[in-house]
Amino acid sequence: MSFEEVMHIHANSFEQVIPFDPSSDSLLQLDFTDANKDLTAEILADTPVFSNYISHKLDAAGARYGIGGYNEHRTVYSRSKVFDAAIPSEEPRRLHLGTDIWGKPHTAVMAPIDGVVHSFAFNDQFGDYGATIILSHQLNGFVFYSLYGHLNLASLRGLQEGQLIKAGEVFAAFGIPHENGQWPPHLHFQLILDMGDWKGDYPGVCKFSEREKWLKNSPDPEWILGMNKFLG
Repeated sequence: MSFEEVMHIHANSFEQVIPFDPSSDSLLQLDFTDANKDLTAEILADTPVFSNYISHKLDAAGARYGIGGYNEHRTVYSRSKVFDAAIPSEEPRRLHLGTDIWGKPHTAVMAPIDGVVHSFAFNDQFGDYGATIILSHQLNGFVFYSLYGHLNLASLRGLQEGQLIKAGEVFAAFGIPHENGQWPPHLHFQLILDMGDWKGDYPGVCKFSEREKWLKNSPDPEWILGMNKFLG
């Protein structure tokens, strides 16, 4: 049985990653590709203006959260040198490997399945993850990892590697810009099959030319989130 088959078998048993009631909460799909002509370089260059852009979009749609981004080729990463190649003529990283959920600061983050803390870090560069936690999970003989980026710093306090986090347990929250890598408040949620030697960090964006390799190791977070079916 493949990992994908196992995930689909357990699809209805995963706990929510963020508080969401489909009977009363709306979702808005947000687009950060070059098809979105509203998102100008001027907006991206100014974090408060970018944050206001997201808030306005959610308020106008009556949505509690914005969601999207998996396997999305994003122009938004031009705002940070973190995603640029060391040599300017080489290909930058622009393809997103997780799902982003945009919402209010301090929104609770919960474990979808029992896990242990694999590692955590404060990746404090402009455009990076900011406060980051990675959990390790086991399911039907498969070991996999879930990464939570753009958290608040309080999420890291008292945390220890190997610490048990139970399914449904609130263990983190959305950060604000000074602690989340200078982004509008949101959660980057990513699945990872092989962590390699990474600790407290793992690429959430890859080169488009290497898309197939990276997506194979970071499958669709929707397998756990199960939220896209509620998009209007």
